[in-house]
Amino acid sequence: MAPRKRSSRGISFIFCCFRSSDHPEITYRLRNDSSFALQTMEPALPMPPVEELDVMFTELVDELDLTDKHREAMFALPAEKKWQIYCSKKKDQEENKGATSWPEFYIDQLNSMAARKSLIALEKEDEEERNKTIESLKTALRTKPMRFVTRFIDLDGLSCILNFLKSMDYETAESRIHTSLIGCIKALMNNSLGRAHVLAHSESINVIAQSLSTENIKTKVAVLEIMGAVCLVPGGHKKVLEAMLHYQKYASERTRFQTLINDLDKSTGRYRDEVSLKTAIMSFINAVLSQGAGVESLDFRLHLRYEFLMLGIQPVIDKLREHENSTLDRHLDFFEMLRNEDELEFAKRFELVHIDTKSATQMFELTRKRLTHTEAYPHFMSILHHCLQMPYKRSGNTVQYWLLLDRIVQQIVIQSDKGQDPDATPLENFNIKNVVRMLVNENEVKQWKEQAEKMRKEHTELQQKLEKKERECDAKAQEKEEMMQTLNKMKEKLEKESSEHKQVKQQVADLTVQLHEMSRRAICAASPGGPPLPPGAPGGPLPCPAPGSLLPPPPPPPPPGGCPPPPPPPPPPPGGPPPPPGPPPLDGVMPPPGAPLGFALKKKSIPQPTNALKSFNWSKLPENKLAGTVWTDIDDARVFKILDLEDLERTFSAYQRQQDFFVNGNSRQKEDAIDDTLSSRHKVKELSVIDGRRAQNCNILLSRLKLSNEEIKRAILTMDEQEDLPKDMLEQLLKFVPEKGDVDLLEEHKHELDRMAKADRFLFEMSRINHYQQRLQSLYFKKKFAERVAEVKPKVEAIRAGSKAVLQSSSLQQLLEVVLAFGNYMNKGQRGNAFGFKISSLNKIADTKSSIDKNITLLHYLITIVEKKYPKVLRLHEELRDIPQAAKVNMTELEKEINTLRSGLRAVETELDFQKSQVQQTGDKFVSVVSQFITLASFSFSDVEDLLMEAKELFSKAVKHFGEDTDKMQPDEFFGIFDQFLQAVTEAKQENENMRRRKEEEERRARMEAQLKEQRERERKARKAKESGEEGGEFDDLVSALRSGEVFDKDLSKLKRNRKRIANQLADSGRERPITKLNF
Repeated sequence: MAPRKRSSRGISFIFCCFRSSDHPEITYRLRNDSSFALQTMEPALPMPPVEELDVMFTELVDELDLTDKHREAMFALPAEKKWQIYCSKKKDQEENKGATSWPEFYIDQLNSMAARKSLIALEKEDEEERNKTIESLKTALRTKPMRFVTRFIDLDGLSCILNFLKSMDYETAESRIHTSLIGCIKALMNNSLGRAHVLAHSESINVIAQSLSTENIKTKVAVLEIMGAVCLVPGGHKKVLEAMLHYQKYASERTRFQTLINDLDKSTGRYRDEVSLKTAIMSFINAVLSQGAGVESLDFRLHLRYEFLMLGIQPVIDKLREHENSTLDRHLDFFEMLRNEDELEFAKRFELVHIDTKSATQMFELTRKRLTHTEAYPHFMSILHHCLQMPYKRSGNTVQYWLLLDRIVQQIVIQSDKGQDPDATPLENFNIKNVVRMLVNENEVKQWKEQAEKMRKEHTELQQKLEKKERECDAKAQEKEEMMQTLNKMKEKLEKESSEHKQVKQQVADLTVQLHEMSRRAICAASPGGPPLPPGAPGGPLPCPAPGSLLPPPPPPPPPGGCPPPPPPPPPPPGGPPPPPGPPPLDGVMPPPGAPLGFALKKKSIPQPTNALKSFNWSKLPENKLAGTVWTDIDDARVFKILDLEDLERTFSAYQRQQDFFVNGNSRQKEDAIDDTLSSRHKVKELSVIDGRRAQNCNILLSRLKLSNEEIKRAILTMDEQEDLPKDMLEQLLKFVPEKGDVDLLEEHKHELDRMAKADRFLFEMSRINHYQQRLQSLYFKKKFAERVAEVKPKVEAIRAGSKAVLQSSSLQQLLEVVLAFGNYMNKGQRGNAFGFKISSLNKIADTKSSIDKNITLLHYLITIVEKKYPKVLRLHEELRDIPQAAKVNMTELEKEINTLRSGLRAVETELDFQKSQVQQTGDKFVSVVSQFITLASFSFSDVEDLLMEAKELFSKAVKHFGEDTDKMQPDEFFGIFDQFLQAVTEAKQENENMRRRKEEEERRARMEAQLKEQRERERKARKAKESGEEGGEFDDLVSALRSGEVFDKDLSKLKRNRKRIANQLADSGRERPITKLNF
């Protein structure tokens, strides 16, 4: 907005509380265009001598309460300017010598209005009169001489304003009177004496903060500006924090900044007021965070910022970016920049890049690592222990205990070494330094160290036992769950097989009866006479019908053992016709003579383009491979009736055309180093016969296991029932199986067992276990079996689901029909007139470029047609959502994994058979545990094999469905084609959308440029009309500058220099280049 000009002054009064370096204070600035403002005023009195004028002017400047810099500027003015300013000021004083020129008048009015609290009984004129009086006081505090402000302060006018603010009812608080009262305080603080008086008042800042409870946005903005400015004044920052605590109690809020965050997140529906309020809030928050103790103390900034973060300020800030207001964005950028720098500096204390303060786990781990192996660690554990014992009741004052603990820790962090609290003290008379001094006692420290060491050992032991029990429980629970699932599957399979068995048994019985009946009839029909076998004889026939019946005599008796099969048909006579042809093709329909065997094809009626088109580089499917595929159900003739063939021909013409084309439509950290448990020197000389390197690695493994040889032996014999051996440790143990040479050497020294080194003794004792290596391998396979099955099953399921998807997708079939129509229309000769194409051709669609725009491909055009003509095809990604996973499966690797499972299962079964043949030792549970495992694992593995067989059948069916070769096509290649095509479709859709947006943006820009051109032309004509009647034009330039935004450059001489440049620009606007339409 334009600078405010006063008719009787050449001095602008500016309240600049938000300077970056200087403290807020009233400053007076001489305008550079003072001569312009005062050029029409001529002093009525003659100018006195220079010495007398300087004395009079000094008195005037003293009343204005200027800074040294501006005093010098005032005294540097010419004598004529000084005399003009002095006369103007005296004239104002003479004009304002009424009742309103005295502070007593305003104080009486304030007291009277405060006594009459409610606005309900007032008429609108009375309310306007009250507001006018307060506005008059605000103007007087800004413009009256210094003695007016001094008198107002001496009469305790500030207390009158504060009392009025405290006694206001709701209607007054929501009226303009409230805003004007805050403006009076702001005007009073615009004077150095008044500002000092306000800050020295015991409750002024608290009462000002109470005004945040109003719904009047202008009042809130004024309050926030005052409090933000106070933060910049020495000693004012803490007063503001205390005032916010006072407001928390006054408004019954949970935290002191809750209202600010609520207002920051709330939408009022009025953009200008909303942005003004949110900008004021963010400027206040930045002042609170960056001033006071926050200038030097990182911990204090983190302490205050955490309050805002806990209230959810970060997502609110992200939402505020949508306003796209430069001033607001500047405050948001400052907040985030300061936060990022502080968090980075804080993370450097822990040698990290970032600390997630939302993660209780990370903060706990950082604290634990920092305190581990220090004297403070037992106290940290004690804090945690007693936190667990803290009283907890849902309906009670439990939160107050945590609040007390929180405040104590806060005060420890932010209190200075001198015992000063930069924030409002959570706990009064709580000096950390004094308390710490009282706690320091050597005897107590010694006792704490001993207790800490004891607790550390107990904690380590308990932690190990707890982890062991947790592993054991998890394993048992998982084993139980797997067993229940397997049993349920076995039960279902058994019921199914039992039902099938009954059906087959019934069918066998029925077929047996039919067979006996047919045998009886055959025997009776074939017998010419002769003595029949006695009834009941083995293989004898049933009794024949009585003589005289129509049936022929029975045939000769067959040999014992049942009825013979019927005799074969006689061979054809020589020279007879050839044997009949094989079975007819699918559907029992014989092809017409001359047609290819296996499938009847009808001639296609494909429309022909008028001009040659670019070819679509597809792979045509041979006609003899079409039978039984998806292509038998596809008819591209239906597509030709819908397509705009002229548009297709124009877009992909073989000849280059220059025209526009528009698409239709709108560390984790590393573990600590392993402690070296082996001493370089031993008191007793150890016996070691195995390789030194192997022994060292074995010792490292045993130190990580933290189990004795007996415990390891017991775990292997019991198949690790107690989960002592993790899978990774078992894998390492397999690397240290005693070799034959090691066993022979160790046997020679078995009488020196006590002298053996740790690794040698371990290998010796493990070698005493029967089939140690096979047991270890079986245990490792048992532990890894469920994990391997879980890795294989999703791959099999992916092939199965992907095959079903491509078989059942109606969108894919429709898309193939459209692509087939495109290819037949665009291709000529042998490449055209196709009934189908190989699916790999889908990924060649994007290779065909448009002749209009090289950035447009056939795929872009295809998507545009599909979106317009076949919207249901857009469900393609949803129907084929399983394809990406199926494309990752390599059948060779999958079968290799399944064969590994099969061979491992066989090896465990072989070892089980061997162990069953041996005498069982005490505590050896191999047979019982592995028998149970084999039962469940065999069923699980057979389930995987069944799934794989089903997946292979579905995959083979899917490959044949698209006319591909099942022997050559693998799942990763087959599904990879569709996956690549789906990705290309997604990218092309996005590119189409981007092109549409660019087209719309260019059209919008062209319209704006046309409007701007028209506006410039109108201004140029208006300027020509005015040139004849106006010579100076400075005021017109100022209005023009208002329009263009150059009003912020207050240097009029610069405006004069720009005049010529503006005129040249306006003249050049008629020679602008024509707007060229761009593709999309």
